[in-house]
Amino acid sequence: MEFQRSKYTNSLIHETSPYLLQHAHNPVDWHAWNDETLEKAKREDKLILLSIGYSACHWCHVMEHECFEDETVAKIMNAHFICIKVDREERPDIDQVYMLAVQLMTGRGGWPLNCFALPDGKPIYGGTYFQKQEWLNLLLNLSDVYKNEKEKALEYAKKLTEGVHQAQLVIVNELHEKLTIETLHEIYNNWKRYFDNVQGGPNKAPKFPLPNNYQFLLRYAFTTGNPLKEEILQHVDLTLQKMAYGGIYDQLGGGFSRYSVDQYWKAPHFEKMLYDNAQLVTLYSEAFQATNNPLYKQIVFETLAFVERELTSPEGAFYSALDADSENEEGKYYVWKKEYLQIILKENFDLFADYFNINELGLWEHNNYILLRNNTDESIAIKYNLTIHQLHSNIAEIKNQLLKIREQRIHPGLDDKILTSWNALMLKGYIDAYVAFDEPRFLEIAIKNVEFILSKQLHNENCLNHNYKNGRSTINGYLEDYSFTIEALIALYEATFIEKYLLKANDLMKYCITHFLDKNSGMFYFTSNEDKPLISRKMELSDNVIPASNSSIAKSLFILGHHFENEEYINRSQKMLNNMLNEIVNYGAGYSNWAMLLLYFSQPFYEIAVSGKDAHEKRKSFNQHYFPNKIFAGSLTQSTLPLLKNRFINNQTLIYICHNKTCQKPLNEVNESMKHLTSQS
Repeated sequence: MEFQRSKYTNSLIHETSPYLLQHAHNPVDWHAWNDETLEKAKREDKLILLSIGYSACHWCHVMEHECFEDETVAKIMNAHFICIKVDREERPDIDQVYMLAVQLMTGRGGWPLNCFALPDGKPIYGGTYFQKQEWLNLLLNLSDVYKNEKEKALEYAKKLTEGVHQAQLVIVNELHEKLTIETLHEIYNNWKRYFDNVQGGPNKAPKFPLPNNYQFLLRYAFTTGNPLKEEILQHVDLTLQKMAYGGIYDQLGGGFSRYSVDQYWKAPHFEKMLYDNAQLVTLYSEAFQATNNPLYKQIVFETLAFVERELTSPEGAFYSALDADSENEEGKYYVWKKEYLQIILKENFDLFADYFNINELGLWEHNNYILLRNNTDESIAIKYNLTIHQLHSNIAEIKNQLLKIREQRIHPGLDDKILTSWNALMLKGYIDAYVAFDEPRFLEIAIKNVEFILSKQLHNENCLNHNYKNGRSTINGYLEDYSFTIEALIALYEATFIEKYLLKANDLMKYCITHFLDKNSGMFYFTSNEDKPLISRKMELSDNVIPASNSSIAKSLFILGHHFENEEYINRSQKMLNNMLNEIVNYGAGYSNWAMLLLYFSQPFYEIAVSGKDAHEKRKSFNQHYFPNKIFAGSLTQSTLPLLKNRFINNQTLIYICHNKTCQKPLNEVNESMKHLTSQS
């Protein structure tokens, strides 16, 4: 079979990133970000045109088609600029710096991100998506300015770079703030004004899931004994149900899209990201522990089935994303025509149409329907004179039928690069699901993944790489790779009592302190001190669709400090929290992971140690209760870990509950221990 050769091929053909490879046959002479390309810009004295996106980004595809595949546009780009393509997921450090520059210039950001810079990397102009004519005008104007008004360009770039350096600097809080429950109440009262108590989530569109927000609210409601507990839980439950019922959730195949373009969770931006699904599995698993809501269990099992089916490599690693588009059309893989459904479902159509709203509610674009729910199983069962069991059986059969048909369609593109940070989030999702549901399969997958990370991504004992593709581990790790891996290792230890995972988490923490810590502020840089510097070395402070690496590392310092009785770790964690306190109070939605750390410090925090032959049975019994302000340690035999040392007694399994360096008399039964915990809280 003879394959047609592409008319153009640029140097991106040698890269492994699916996003960069998407542009390897553009007429634009794209280069990757590397020393050779940056030196070329200096040697030829040309502006750098830095274009940043990711493989599942719909508007990145649109701009590529309108501009980067156009020969006229490419000719101008190639003549006047050194054109660099960056996968923001491979190089979040570059994205972080130039996104901030564009936000300072324009007041907004997003992807595609297009930033123009001097040959030395200092930014001079930028924006997001540009239409073709707008883009052409910009290219000609900037090349003219650099040619005829170079001093003006140099001066502006100098000032903008200084702005990038100064933006988001940490103001060290030298005061030893009292970390109290009143601060938590203030966070909630400031935040709840922005709740949508009809559709769930924030009272705006688009709506992102932001699972960390609801994890904090869930813990806040249960941990503080808040008189507003029912109000908080009602909002959390409303949000989790609306997301699970909405078009943002793949009702046939499981898994969540990145966000909803409307306030109803109806029409998603159809790309599916690993990091979203990882955190949502954690959230729904924890919410099930707290409420025993069967809907939450369904969502976890279906989402993990999707991850195993579509995002898992043969090595047990997790791929990054599925594209929003298939056949150059957003959402085409996921939507349905009514007439087609009537033909294939026949007598089952009416039930399916009622259950998944093949009506005005589900109608989307071009007479396509998005599958979504708005009625409970009970109401549908009554309408069709079915038992709940019969309804579930019928719906499951129809879903399987349609899923098989959907599998025959052209699939959305798969971004098959493997990122350590996102894998660690998904690893923790599997661990949290195992803890909540005691499903052995989840633990098997978790252990296979952690062994992948420790064997493929870990080098020189404690140095992590960020990226893995085609059998190659590349790109020195960022703080997020370490912080999320540390969190996952701690969780895996507490779920299995296998001590090597906790010890490795501690080793990685020591590495972070050596290579990422800013001794002045006590915060951690996003990049290692061994990385080649960019125009500014930044810190990730606010929690967004992914929690900030600083809030993640601060939480782990607190947890490891308790596991190893390491006061230095706990003091570091408290200093970091103090630095962020004003921001947390004023904007809880943007600092919810920090707020969880505040829960640890301001409310009673317990160490539960279980020693003896029945330690695993006791652990599983504890996991049937919801009590977030605690750590677990356990061993079936003697252990030298501080919380377990000298606590093993032959032929007994004892439970030790400790708080604030004081331990209660050891107990034998979990129920008795839980009574003690709840009476003390």
